Amino acid sequence: MTWWQNEQEVAAPAVPAPRSGDEPELLVAAQHGDAQAAHRLGKLYAQRGDRSAARHWWERAASGGNIDSAYNLGVWHEKHGTLEEAVRWYELAAGTGDAEAAVNLATLLLEQRGDIEAARRWFESAAHAGSRSAARRLALICEDAGELPFAREWHRRAAADGDVASAHDLGFLSYQMGEEEETVRCWEYAARGGHAEAAYHLGLFLQAGRDPEGAEAYYRLAAKSEHPGAASQLGGIALSRRDLRTARAWFERAAVAGRLDDQRMAGFVCVELSDSQGASHWFGRAAASGDAESAFNFGLLLIAELGDLQGGQHWFRQAALAGHHRAAMELGGLLSATGQPHEAEKWLADPPPPTWDRLAEPELSARAELAAAATGRRGGVTLRVRDLTEILGTWDLLTRPLRDHADVVVWLVERSGLHASAVEHLAAVRTTILRPGTSPWPTPSEVEHVLATARELRQRLGAR
Repeated sequence: MTWWQNEQEVAAPAVPAPRSGDEPELLVAAQHGDAQAAHRLGKLYAQRGDRSAARHWWERAASGGNIDSAYNLGVWHEKHGTLEEAVRWYELAAGTGDAEAAVNLATLLLEQRGDIEAARRWFESAAHAGSRSAARRLALICEDAGELPFAREWHRRAAADGDVASAHDLGFLSYQMGEEEETVRCWEYAARGGHAEAAYHLGLFLQAGRDPEGAEAYYRLAAKSEHPGAASQLGGIALSRRDLRTARAWFERAAVAGRLDDQRMAGFVCVELSDSQGASHWFGRAAASGDAESAFNFGLLLIAELGDLQGGQHWFRQAALAGHHRAAMELGGLLSATGQPHEAEKWLADPPPPTWDRLAEPELSARAELAAAATGRRGGVTLRVRDLTEILGTWDLLTRPLRDHADVVVWLVERSGLHASAVEHLAAVRTTILRPGTSPWPTPSEVEHVLATARELRQRLGAR
């Protein structure tokens, strides 16, 4: 099967490619009903860019039973927007077992008509005929339908045939089932095949398993493909080693991708390096995009470095309006000092409550990010990494003094006075995040309830 050059990638031709000098001979044969000659003549005209003539001879060839011409006619009509005709010709070719025609037909039925069932039948036909792309499309359809065992099987077939995207997806399905060995095997295979997301997620998985050296190796592999998350992680590693210049370089690589957390971190590192201009750039950029912590720090920087009280007041107010506790208190003090007592009293009397700003252990942050990524796949509602990290970090903070964690729920209930069911729910969600497969991922509403419990526990037990 062929098409005109640079328009469609298809399999190797079933017949020799025609040459210009063959035209008279082919024309005579085609006019006398030779379907293969008509097909080759159509290819010759396609190579010259004469699409109408190509279509004419392919129709003659297809009428004579040439399946490659039927396929090419399907492509022709798809390119020209005559989809009903494209479907007709693809069906003719696919009905003989042509895998590529079946894939194209299924794709048209799915994307143009929304006919999932018919598309699925043709993808299955192509997959059974050995089409890797059809196996992957089937896996994604099964995922969307919630048919996870079938999805895993089709991803497995596609991955076995070299599809690294399916290997990555299979790794996630295995992760959410708690099958860690297969998770590692799939992500490692995909990462070695150049799949940056797989390398990054394997890095998170190893970090969650307290293997920082292994995690760093995979972050570096992902960073070679300009993965911003990997750059961010490497920035954090460099910062933990007090290698500020390297940390700045990594954070800035992540920051230019628009990641607010990394813009803020780049700003902090610039402060450590006494580069107020760089800090102003990154804090200002993140603040302008709505990051409250950056707005607060930008305000501090403007006042401390430039004596710009008006600018500082502006960014304190923006941060305070976004719920930043310290910004509200600083704004109140600044307003008092500049003769604006009424607004100052408003902020000082009723500031936003403090938010969670503790750094969680690296393995907890990694588990939170993996859970968030898993919930956001295939159109799911992505849980916020920050919320999941707060849940895990709160539990770790409050239970760290305990030597025996056997009765930790009872201990927390007795000390806090909260209802046992609320603390048990918190414990269950924490377990799911840390050990996937024990129960389904929490819903956003569950996370909100559990966050409220975590914050109440911290308040009652005097932890911040």
